[in-house]
Amino acid sequence: MNLLHSNDRDGEYPPSLYAATRTELRAFPPLRGKAQADVVVIGGGYTGLSAALHLAEAGRRVILLEAHRVGFGASGRNGGQLGSGQRLEVDDLEKMAGRDAARRLWDLAEDAKRLTRDIAARAGVPVADGIAHAFRTRAEFDHAIALIERLARDYGYDRIEALDRDALRAILPSDAYVAGELDHGAGHLHPLNLALGMARLADAAGAVIHERSEVTGIDHARQAGGKTTVTTADGQITCDHLILAANGYLGTLEPKVAARVMPINNFIVATEPLGARVAEVLTRNIGVHDTKFVVNYWRLDSDSRLIFGGGENVSYRFPADIASKVRKPLLEIYPGLADVRLAYAWGGTLAITMTRMPCFIRPAPNCLSASGYSGHGLALATLAGKLMAQAVQGQSEGFDTMSALPVHPFPGGTLLRWPLLVAGMSWYSLRDRLGV
Repeated sequence: MNLLHSNDRDGEYPPSLYAATRTELRAFPPLRGKAQADVVVIGGGYTGLSAALHLAEAGRRVILLEAHRVGFGASGRNGGQLGSGQRLEVDDLEKMAGRDAARRLWDLAEDAKRLTRDIAARAGVPVADGIAHAFRTRAEFDHAIALIERLARDYGYDRIEALDRDALRAILPSDAYVAGELDHGAGHLHPLNLALGMARLADAAGAVIHERSEVTGIDHARQAGGKTTVTTADGQITCDHLILAANGYLGTLEPKVAARVMPINNFIVATEPLGARVAEVLTRNIGVHDTKFVVNYWRLDSDSRLIFGGGENVSYRFPADIASKVRKPLLEIYPGLADVRLAYAWGGTLAITMTRMPCFIRPAPNCLSASGYSGHGLALATLAGKLMAQAVQGQSEGFDTMSALPVHPFPGGTLLRWPLLVAGMSWYSLRDRLGV
């Protein structure tokens, strides 16, 4: 089975709140016949659109191929949270890569936020400031306080405010958490409109975008300086460089990436407008996520709808009743919302790695790939596209910093990774239920 076709109608956005409220963008035609390009980009999410935008603005002939519609995948379905830092905390990064590398990685993540805010502004997509992190135990809060101090002292970042129980409850009226923190430098936005805005900017800059153009084959260049051929059902492109930006939907197109990057499904609901009841959820216009392994995350949109994500599975299929799956963790946090109607429910496929850090890799001499953002991809995927565009132009410092991180293949390769991950998720889900 192919995740591109397992849960969605071909060429259509999922029935999400984002699709219902998106800024309209004309459809781009499928690829027909033969073409040539300096660079082919596979995937029309943040990574691919950012790469195409930056390459086109640099004067390169770039063609982007998207199997469905731009923003169809995780880029148009996620929680819309523009977070700070990398997927791992800086203390874990220091253990993994050393203090100097950890600082470079933090600085890249700050570049990612700035870049994303800049593109959002150019595309007319508003960004609201503030993301809270809700803690379930005092030990988590104590660890956060130490990290807040370390970030201010060693990383030059002093935008995070510690919130004791009363301060958190004043913002987030729930008994589910003991304390929290509020990152004033993070933010949230309409994720699909960001992707559509990037596509509009890339198109205006001269990038050629083809939707409904699923790639069926790649013939890599055998040596540096050689050409690569990319094939779809109705066309073929010869290019000097290839960028893989399909993330969880890459499938088996590139085995070296598939061994290291694992697709996983996540689910979101949106309520009917809450009106005056928004004060039962959040008293400030911020996003929130908690510390569960299967993380819960939520925010309010401009129409006072609660957008709430929670629950995962490792399967080719989404559950038959997504709303019921997500309603359970929602009511654990806000039991008073039991009578509120869920107006939308949708799923999406993201991608994770063994380390939860992105996988930046060169599968062939003229091929670059970035994926596996592990739920922290809104800003980092946007930056990844720019870093790959720069690497194509011979400026690979940023890409090389990310690719130096160890991202090991999943045990058992592509055949055994799903059963092993299911076992691991079951263990961590049990820990979540026990509050460990």
